[in-house]
Amino acid sequence: MNLELLHLCDSLFPIGGFAYSDGLETAASTGAVADAADLHAWLEAVLDDTIGRMEGPGVWHAWYAFDEGDFVALIRLDEELTALRPSSSARRSSRAMGLRLLTTWQALHPDPRLQRLAESANERVVGPVLPVVFAAVCAASGVPRRESVEAFAYTRLAATVSAAMRLMPIGQTDAHRLLSRALARVPAVVDRLTARGGGPESFAPTMDIAAMNQQYLHSRLFRS
Repeated sequence: MNLELLHLCDSLFPIGGFAYSDGLETAASTGAVADAADLHAWLEAVLDDTIGRMEGPGVWHAWYAFDEGDFVALIRLDEELTALRPSSSARRSSRAMGLRLLTTWQALHPDPRLQRLAESANERVVGPVLPVVFAAVCAASGVPRRESVEAFAYTRLAATVSAAMRLMPIGQTDAHRLLSRALARVPAVVDRLTARGGGPESFAPTMDIAAMNQQYLHSRLFRS
């Protein structure tokens, strides 16, 4: 068991991931996501479209690039993952969480490769976006490539469920039942993205529009 991975995925770890809803707050306020069935559909979209097609492949390829010391590929991935986010608030949130993770993990577990990534961030060469940093931290900590993608999927799904519990009239048992159902599908989603082998791609218009419209809400609990 990799205790560092458990530490990384714990909600206690201070990267600020639970301050963002990725558009769920807009969807809840408009009634688009109003009950457990709606939340199930939203989690399916997060898993299949965001993790399965964009962030998951980003982690998969960034892990390899970091492990091989290919910083050119790492920078290219960082730029591509940023460009695929149409919402400016989503781009800012991914960078903020990525930088927080990088600086905190480097302080706890110093690594010269992570230091190089941190210096690139200070020079504004990389964002760095969260999937790239998560992959780099996992590779530096000896977490296998596939497990890194699965762990990333867990953190993203858990953050979504946490946001839902603050936005909707849904109890802990029902919320975690939905999370459990989503997590059960993670291995198959990772199988598909690794078999495909392609780079990140994005097509989640409903979620993207919700994220872009969040700035117009009368009151907000989340930054994005």
